[in-house]
Amino acid sequence: MSSIHETAYPRFKPELTQRELEDIYTPGEEELKFSRRYARNIPARLFIIVLLKTVQRLGYFAMLAEVPSPIVSFLAKCIGARSVTQKELQELEKSNTRQRFIENIRAYVNIKPITKETNHAILIAATQAAQTKQELADIINVVIEELIRQRYELPAFSSLNRTAQRVRNQVNENYFRTLSDPLPAEVITQFNAMLDVLPTHLTSGWQLVKQEPKKPTNTEVRQYLDHVKWLKTWSTQLPPVDHIPIVKYGQYVNEARALDAADLKAVQPNKRYALMVVLFHAQLSKSLDDAVDMFIRKLRKIHSSAEEQLQRYYLEHQKRAEKLVSQLRDVLEAFQDGETDQERGAKIAAAMHDEPELLLAECEEHMAYAGNNYLPFMLVPYQTQRPLLLNCLGLLDLESTTADLSLINAIRFVLKHRQSHKEHLSIVEDNINLKWIPEKWRKLVTGQRSGAVSEVNRKYFELCVLTEAMQELQSGDLYVANSDQYSDYREQLVDWEIYQAQVAEYGAMLNFPTEPKEFVANLKTWLSDMANKVDNAFPDNDHVDLEGTEIIIRKHTKDAKPAALEQIDKHLTARLPEKNILDILVESEGWLDLHKLFGPLSGFEAKIDDPRKRFVTTLFCYGCNLGPTQTARSVKGISRKQVSWLNLHHMTEERLEKAIVQVINAYNKFLLPKYWGTGKTASADGTKWNMYEQNLLSEYHIRYGGYGGIGYYHVSDMYIALFSHFIPCGVYEAIYILDGLIKNESDIQPDTLHGDTHAQSAPVFGLAYLLGINLMPRIRNLKKLMFFRPEKTTRYKHINSLFTENINWDIIETHLPDMLRIVLSIKAGKITPSTILRRLGTASRKNKLYFAFRELGRVVRTEFLLKYIGDIELRKTIQAATNKSEEFNQFIKWLFFGNQGVISENVRHEQRKVVKYNQLVANLAILHNVEAMTGVLKEMQEEGLPISEEILAGLAPYRTEHINRYGDYTLDLERKVPPMNYKTRIL
Repeated sequence: MSSIHETAYPRFKPELTQRELEDIYTPGEEELKFSRRYARNIPARLFIIVLLKTVQRLGYFAMLAEVPSPIVSFLAKCIGARSVTQKELQELEKSNTRQRFIENIRAYVNIKPITKETNHAILIAATQAAQTKQELADIINVVIEELIRQRYELPAFSSLNRTAQRVRNQVNENYFRTLSDPLPAEVITQFNAMLDVLPTHLTSGWQLVKQEPKKPTNTEVRQYLDHVKWLKTWSTQLPPVDHIPIVKYGQYVNEARALDAADLKAVQPNKRYALMVVLFHAQLSKSLDDAVDMFIRKLRKIHSSAEEQLQRYYLEHQKRAEKLVSQLRDVLEAFQDGETDQERGAKIAAAMHDEPELLLAECEEHMAYAGNNYLPFMLVPYQTQRPLLLNCLGLLDLESTTADLSLINAIRFVLKHRQSHKEHLSIVEDNINLKWIPEKWRKLVTGQRSGAVSEVNRKYFELCVLTEAMQELQSGDLYVANSDQYSDYREQLVDWEIYQAQVAEYGAMLNFPTEPKEFVANLKTWLSDMANKVDNAFPDNDHVDLEGTEIIIRKHTKDAKPAALEQIDKHLTARLPEKNILDILVESEGWLDLHKLFGPLSGFEAKIDDPRKRFVTTLFCYGCNLGPTQTARSVKGISRKQVSWLNLHHMTEERLEKAIVQVINAYNKFLLPKYWGTGKTASADGTKWNMYEQNLLSEYHIRYGGYGGIGYYHVSDMYIALFSHFIPCGVYEAIYILDGLIKNESDIQPDTLHGDTHAQSAPVFGLAYLLGINLMPRIRNLKKLMFFRPEKTTRYKHINSLFTENINWDIIETHLPDMLRIVLSIKAGKITPSTILRRLGTASRKNKLYFAFRELGRVVRTEFLLKYIGDIELRKTIQAATNKSEEFNQFIKWLFFGNQGVISENVRHEQRKVVKYNQLVANLAILHNVEAMTGVLKEMQEEGLPISEEILAGLAPYRTEHINRYGDYTLDLERKVPPMNYKTRIL
């Protein structure tokens, strides 16, 4: 059953300020006339006013005992009825007067009483909501909104809750039948057999469906590809799941993953088979993504190995290169010394060090690798990887997002001749078009630079096809049918009718025109104005110099800290009460009741003892990385299985995110964080988490060193973390920089985002601008970034040498509707920024959208770079914001102390949950620190210590000196927890 506190069901606030009483409950003149019309005496007038003002606030008639006494007292004062006693009001409530007043009030405020019509409206609204929502609270909120819209009186919460639960079960059952009824008898028989343990595998076939890829060695890749083939054979026998809404589909997948074979046997048949169908489809999509990732990783390794081999070749053959240069010098000298052709020929012949044929062969070999051409070195490592790469390619149902099918035909040609051992293959019969082959490959593939081609070198052609397929999969020019990450993103976009209906309103909201010509003209003016402003102020800019085309920015001096800050900080550290992490989690969770968010995935009533204790222990286990075994040793009265069971059957990423939002909202109520920031800016940065090598996500990171993944966090300028991702090391971090702000549902809503140097990408700037996000990353290697002129003829007096290129306004104007359509799709929740940036992160010769976003990004980035060099305060702000991200990274690492900081989970969705757990623990610790700091600072102020705004602004909540990470933890849920007080004013 859903708690009333999880929903929008109206209820009285536990505490009301005088301002709130006046704003909400002050009766108007017409309302006073209404009370005098129907109430004959003072007690009755107070009673009818209480009913009137509370129903206006709640939407239903509350009993007098439920109305907080401050409201009754305030209304009594307003109408001059202070002498009325509680007993008099209670007598009126027990009489027929209450019902008569209620009927009068309904007619006055125009609300309909609860009748069969109300129940019918509830049923319709709940049924519609349950089609796309799974959580009871979400369904109840939709029903409440609809009842208010239709002016119905709200029924009791218990009634809404029962209806929502019944309707949700009916909707789920209907979806289950659409998946289970079409199943043939033989498939059902096979499904049942999967739930029995296989003697050969010592596990059930159901567990094999959930198989995860391990470290991508050749053996593991080969076995996993066999697993993908097995899943593909199943997909042809199962009904489609396209009709299942995304929210429902995700819920069913989570539930199916959590159930083992024994649990699944206990589920009623329709649901059992439906969950199995859903998981088969989900695992197929994920495994196809895995196959593409393996394909890309293997091919990248071949490329990097060839590049390394080329560098070794240069080192090993440096002497030969010097010999050839020396030979050329001697030949030129001999040529110049001869007066006649005959003399020149004789002297040149005498100057030869070796036979001409040998020298020519050495020159040809050297020229083959000229211009950093490492491609010939790919042949040797390719031979061992060829079967796996072609098997990967053969498993993928590749389609093109454009009308150009030349690469698709080339892929089919390669797969058709995969068993061939010929050095050259004829392409005439298959009519293969080679126009797509890059210039650096053409000579190797065809043996000639230009002209008609009838045959190709088989090995080089295969390598060229595989490389182009890799690049087009990354850029979105190719997509994989039934995949998730590599699917056709166009299917996720809003249709053009919705675009036309919404685009004008969206442009007005962000204050830019959506008509292409006006949009471009607005951009030109914006960029020109900033360039002129910086150019005019440049002579007075003491922190920036321009030497030719190279710009030099001097480091700014740090702002001086208040003299008393260090002393206050030491006093604060000494006075904060010592706590262990479990104390902090117990007290913080006690303030917010987060355990109520984590019911069973099935949606039925929880049947576990002491859910709060189980939740806090599980949070401690995974958020601090102790693991179930060590947690059971440290926390008495709970077993390893209880911890792991709750994580599997009650915890999801989505629920952890909801808990994080509640913590952020509670944190936002404190005054102290307002001294640290406004909440309007955030910074994004990643930190490496160590992992074991035996999974696909784990990758060796050159910059950080070691195997692992990247935790990518969005941290508010108020120090609290708003969102987190867990991504592979090899992924470009900037792809995920916008997701955190789009998915952030907390009360802290930044519109400016700072990031590390990864965020300098032009397409990222372009997409951020259209989303209304002010992207301001930290800039390194500024001299390597290009500045773009608004117009080709524009010249500047002081900064003209900065500009090296011009903006192509035509491509922005042409493709603005396509770009805005993507943005509206992101706002509608149909696609994420990372999904589109993954496609835009790789240059595409086919996808004009890439070039449009890149060109728009060049405009926005140039404007920002001009602002960056012209405003020292902006550079200070960016530096301070990114420093907060780095401090947060250190804080979460400090809390993640178990198992030497290595994530031991090898299942990816569990790895992502661990990162969410850790963020939740960190945010709870930050919340607890701020609550404790507020109390201690207030005491210090009352003692006369110098507490000023500057000193408060210099503090931070990442305090660990008073937290004991180790030792024997005692989980004391009976200890009285003092209430959270966020209203204490220090200044």
